[in-house]
Amino acid sequence: MILYPNAKINIGLNITSKLNTGYHKIESCFVPISLYDIIEINENERNKLSLSGIKIDCEISENIILKTLNSFKSNKKFNVHLHKNIPIGAGLGGGSSDAAFTLKYLNKILEKFDNDQLLLEANKIGSDCPFFILNKTKYVTNTGDRFENINLDLSKKRIIIINPNKSINTSKAFKNISPSKANYNLKEVLENENIENWNNYVKNDFEKYVFSKIKTLNKIKSHLIDLGAKFVSLSGSGSCIYGIFDKNNLPEKEFQFDYHYVKILN
Repeated sequence: MILYPNAKINIGLNITSKLNTGYHKIESCFVPISLYDIIEINENERNKLSLSGIKIDCEISENIILKTLNSFKSNKKFNVHLHKNIPIGAGLGGGSSDAAFTLKYLNKILEKFDNDQLLLEANKIGSDCPFFILNKTKYVTNTGDRFENINLDLSKKRIIIINPNKSINTSKAFKNISPSKANYNLKEVLENENIENWNNYVKNDFEKYVFSKIKTLNKIKSHLIDLGAKFVSLSGSGSCIYGIFDKNNLPEKEFQFDYHYVKILN
């Protein structure tokens, strides 16, 4: 079986408070996009993982896919090959998506959990994993495990994602955030304001820290705005930055940075 775990972007990301557990409460809009990893999974005599593509800087035994396989209690075992295409440490949720797609596939063939239980199991693996079980544009709160529908249609938009070729450590990024409630309602802004006005309200709380670590991001952001992007933002805790363009007004200029054209998955 071949799986295609996709990435996501955050439109707005407010870190509203820190819990005693160490987790943070957030407010964001998660949007699935057409940038994919590739997973091949087959039954095997033991759980095994092999890798290609972008190098993942951790031991295979610590990989989130292998942890997902081993946590799914079953007599059946699987051989998995991951071709990594979604940048790592980029705020695009690639690892969480890999785990969630693996979990969904295992549950499909083994029929262990109902939908609510599957979301709970996904949350045990990682805070972004439940979103990729649903994999639809959602307004997201709490620790990333509470979802509301949002009236947001970006089907006529296209996105350019630029990778500065540097990663950001998520846990270090959170340590440099001072949580506070936003002075705007993200859901109301995204549903009621024209996209051209989003920059007046919508923020990513990680942007100040990440831009101080990766100096080229300021240049990239200005470049996307100059090319006609309606909205530009860091995704997640970085390091990738994206610009949202009208579908028929994508820039024709060459980029000096690595980039992907992607569309919204709705």
